[in-house]
Amino acid sequence: MPNLHSKTALVTGASSGIGRATARALAAEGAHVLLAARRRERLEALAAELPSSEVLELDVRDAAAVDAALGGREVDVAVVNAGLALGTDKLHTGDPADWSVVIDTNVKGLLHVIRAVTPGMVARRRGDVVLLGSVAGRYVYPGGNVYCATKHAVRAVYQGLRLDLEGHGLRFSTVDPGLVETEFSEVRFKGDRERAKTVYQGFEALRPDDVADAIRYIVTRPPHVNVGELVIWPTAQASVTSVTKRT
Repeated sequence: MPNLHSKTALVTGASSGIGRATARALAAEGAHVLLAARRRERLEALAAELPSSEVLELDVRDAAAVDAALGGREVDVAVVNAGLALGTDKLHTGDPADWSVVIDTNVKGLLHVIRAVTPGMVARRRGDVVLLGSVAGRYVYPGGNVYCATKHAVRAVYQGLRLDLEGHGLRFSTVDPGLVETEFSEVRFKGDRERAKTVYQGFEALRPDDVADAIRYIVTRPPHVNVGELVIWPTAQASVTSVTKRT
């Protein structure tokens, strides 16, 4: 199957979790990896491990910064991974400031990156865009309201891209994982590590490498093959609200 030698792969949210694992997986396939995230020190530590990479300290919420960093760059593979959740409040008690951060990152940040990298792909008539969705983009769970809405938006953007750029030679994919043990819950609970740990206790959650391996598979298919939608559950998870835990 095709590898990624001589190709440039962008990974947003590369400083931790799925993004970091994906950067490693694509580098192992021979890609030159653009490591984009806000935490430069983490990116530099990751770059030191990889044979060919470049650090881009970047907040995807800043449209001008994204365009300055990526506009005009030749990007063959874009993994638009940066995203987060904050809180589990019900809508009527939620924090609008938190909503703004989540929406600006998960939806507008995604759009900023797509807008920066796809014109070049269209001009070259090739490219892969992989969006990190979630099973929360297919189902809604209590306390997930705004986060779920943003992941539903990711799926809608994916579907829109397929229609808008039909016939241009690009491939679009969305990868929708269930529970993955990362810093996600620690961020959601605003640094409460003990509470975050309980989310993954009593069962084997997905690991970042599991999702990265799926992304690697998608972008190394023959050019005529587009793996469009890939849903990955931990074996112990039956739905967004049902996880079998050991007692």
